[in-house]
Amino acid sequence: RGMGICCISSCGDITIREGEHCFEVDGLIVKEGDYISLDGSTGNIYGEDIPTVDPEISGNFAKFMAWADEKRVLKVRTNADTPHDAQTAIDFGAEGIGLTRTEHMFFEGDRIMKFRKMILAETVEERKAALAGIEPFQKDDFKGIYKAMGERPVTIRLLDPPLHEFMPNTEEEFEVLAKETGKTVEELKIKAKGLHELNPMMGHRGCRLAVSYPEIAEMQTKAIIEAAVEVSVEEGIEIVPEIMIPLVGEIKELKYVKNVVVETAEKVMEEKGKKLKYLVGTMIEIPRAALTDIWSVS
Repeated sequence: RGMGICCISSCGDITIREGEHCFEVDGLIVKEGDYISLDGSTGNIYGEDIPTVDPEISGNFAKFMAWADEKRVLKVRTNADTPHDAQTAIDFGAEGIGLTRTEHMFFEGDRIMKFRKMILAETVEERKAALAGIEPFQKDDFKGIYKAMGERPVTIRLLDPPLHEFMPNTEEEFEVLAKETGKTVEELKIKAKGLHELNPMMGHRGCRLAVSYPEIAEMQTKAIIEAAVEVSVEEGIEIVPEIMIPLVGEIKELKYVKNVVVETAEKVMEEKGKKLKYLVGTMIEIPRAALTDIWSVS
């Protein structure tokens, strides 16, 4: 859904022939490269390229939502990870972004290779060098989002998932990474296995990545603040960056990472010669966080 591509699941009648790069349903064989069209609302699949139009709010639903807008006091934000998503959300009435997941930005193009080199770095210097190659992409993404949103609020979450999610999944990907890093495929597989997290919430992820590798939080904060400063100047608007520290379970974690964020943000603003108001907080998303006084630091 976030990619704007519809999906129809539970199609029990389909036969997929992976080796032949085709699938068959009701006697129709569709080969790789053939056009099909999917209707996500009805579940219908058509064996041709049917022209599409951009969706819009219309009819009785549009009338009903207009009535709601006249009375409501609640403001609704959206999840958006790209400038395109942000603009689409605005077109449908969103009044801000409540969550931008920065990890989604690392999978495009050659970014994933740079990020994998960061994961495999054995020294702080190597890690910072790899992150320096990622920072321009991050800043450009943030600038695009800020330009699309204008002065609407945007909450950006620092890196959250465990690092094994960024490692290769196929033999071919492992071989490419081995050539890029000078390591063997076996060494990379051992590293990927060692990074794997069994606990979906409390493992080495979220704020704990920033505790172990503060340079990640430094890079992301720098990209966020520089983007906000540059867009504020270029567009003549006031942007208030909102930085979310993810998956906090202990107040000391939040204090440590917040200090890294604040020190980096202040340094960037001093270098840029422009002061911005900014917010640093966390999402209360695990029981332990809800039962402690984490909120008093954010």
